Amino acid sequence: MAQVQRMSRLMVKTLRDDPADAETLSHKLLVRAGYVRRNAAGIWSWLPLGMKVLENVSRVVREEMDAIGAQEVLLPALLPKEPYEATGRWEEYGAELFRLKDRKGADYLLGPTHEEIFTQLVKDQCTSYKDLPVILYQIQTKYRDEARPRSGILRGREFQMKDSYSFDTTDEGLAESYALHRQAYIKIFDRLGLRHKIVSAVSGAMGGSASEEFLAPAAAGEDTFVYCGNCDYAANTEAVTFQQQPEDPTAHGPVEELDTPDTPTIETLAAHLDVLASRTLKNLLVKVDGEIVAVGVPGDREVDLGKLEDHLAPATVELVTAEDFEGRDDLVRGYVGPQGLDKVRYIADPRVSPGTAWITGANKPGKHARNVVAGRDFEVEQYLDVVVVEEGDPCPHCGSDLKIDRAIEIGHIFQLGRKYADAFQLDVLGQNGKPVRVTMGSYGIGVSRAVAALAEQHADEQGLCWPREIAPADVHVVAAGKALQTELALDVSEKLKAAGLRVLVDDRAGVSPGVKFTDAELIGVPKILVAGRRSGEGVVELKDRRTGEREELTVDEAIARLSA
Repeated sequence: MAQVQRMSRLMVKTLRDDPADAETLSHKLLVRAGYVRRNAAGIWSWLPLGMKVLENVSRVVREEMDAIGAQEVLLPALLPKEPYEATGRWEEYGAELFRLKDRKGADYLLGPTHEEIFTQLVKDQCTSYKDLPVILYQIQTKYRDEARPRSGILRGREFQMKDSYSFDTTDEGLAESYALHRQAYIKIFDRLGLRHKIVSAVSGAMGGSASEEFLAPAAAGEDTFVYCGNCDYAANTEAVTFQQQPEDPTAHGPVEELDTPDTPTIETLAAHLDVLASRTLKNLLVKVDGEIVAVGVPGDREVDLGKLEDHLAPATVELVTAEDFEGRDDLVRGYVGPQGLDKVRYIADPRVSPGTAWITGANKPGKHARNVVAGRDFEVEQYLDVVVVEEGDPCPHCGSDLKIDRAIEIGHIFQLGRKYADAFQLDVLGQNGKPVRVTMGSYGIGVSRAVAALAEQHADEQGLCWPREIAPADVHVVAAGKALQTELALDVSEKLKAAGLRVLVDDRAGVSPGVKFTDAELIGVPKILVAGRRSGEGVVELKDRRTGEREELTVDEAIARLSA
């Protein structure tokens, strides 16, 4: 909506220096430019300029969601315990869930995501196949008790999120709803000006099958993803797979026991035998819901505990301690091998393919074994991709070297299937008069996180450089000091408003032109119009915030240029 916002009346206080606790660019600039202020760890207030940007992001999200036929609702943030108990997520979420009791002692939570509540809503409102498909969405505050809230609004304890949910009677219908969201998300992020990649992902606590993330590459990103320069493959590192490469087990000799004193680690073993660590087999012991499990990976690779947890969810995974070896003669600390582990479940990475031979522990103090062959000398109960992905690993699609980059997760889409419908027995009456179990999709966009991602991608040494679609104004008019300049600046601002533009005008008295110019660069409105030394001639200077290009124009020329 066209308007003029005078900085003399605007609640904004810019800072010359970075906040002491700020590490990321977005954290520094959003605070310095007066968009947000910190209340407590992970809790932020949105100030007038920040609200304009946040509302613009929300507007773009709403327009594209409405365009695919989604209907907006608003569900409560304070939720009862029982629906989340029904799906098991009351426990699965662990310490991240904000739990509280009312005065009667009943358990509640602050919603981290709303699959359960939307499922109940549709169960109440939709009874026939004629009521479906339906897509519902909301833009609402979510809550997660982050262990280490940081990076400003990138990782907070409360945040703005768009979450939508599709309800269909067939898997084909779910695929169509998923495709609609995928295309809508591409349009949303393109309109916002966010560079992004779509990558394969894992579903985690959300459940479901197909899952993709929308990632905004940025140095401040906490997500790592891989991509292939030779094909279009891209994936979150937790979703990268490796194809087994079986070998002929008869090509290896018999198992040979080796005397290897004082070699409890891969490093000491490789040095003692003068072999590459990649020829050894590392066997990491973990506890899965309290049960000791061995995880085998090549000795030169590390186990990604996050990937392991995702594969084994909702089970809890933790490393064993010294106490876990007590009373276990079959587990020799530092010398564990998969052969002879009859009482321990054995999981391995696909790199430990059938027929591959390894140097590994002999399950005796100070002893290792050579030529221990997978499938011949030990069996793998389950193959899971669990190694930490490294640059240069082969692309699962074409075999070329993968590259690794960092990014901010700005969106995530899931084909949930019937997990939540099963939990709440969400059925509708089908065409044949029989009950049909509904299938669901879940789709999220971090609205407040998108603001931070934009600040990361659209900034320079002077400050922010917002894309016009989401900037707090279209034009920042600067009155360079004197009464004549201020009068012209206000007059031009009203004319720009009449032309349909949103205007921020710096009419502050007693503020030097240098400070005003610095603030204009910091605040980051796309166009800066300066009423300066040639104001008496009706000439102003138009500057492009991103490129720095300047030109002098008459007032009429400037208005025509800006409103074109």
